[in-house]
Amino acid sequence: MKHEIIKMLILYSLINQMAKNKGSRITITLECSCRNLKNIEKRSNGIFRYTTTKNRRNTPNRIELKKFCPKCNQHQIFKEIK
Repeated sequence: MKHEIIKMLILYSLINQMAKNKGSRITITLECSCRNLKNIEKRSNGIFRYTTTKNRRNTPNRIELKKFCPKCNQHQIFKEIK
């Protein structure tokens, strides 16, 4: 009888752990704004992307950060993409 109760409690705790929410933190991708420019001075062709996380509750809008783009060889605005 005790073993059955212990097994049921273990199963119940495992089910509760699996059902927990992951939280409001999500992974986003930031893409360089120079992707549309036809710049001859670019170091190399292509699009550069950063991956980071954001808190959905604190920043519901799309993020724009100024970061270094190795493709353009300068600091550019990186915008959040879907």
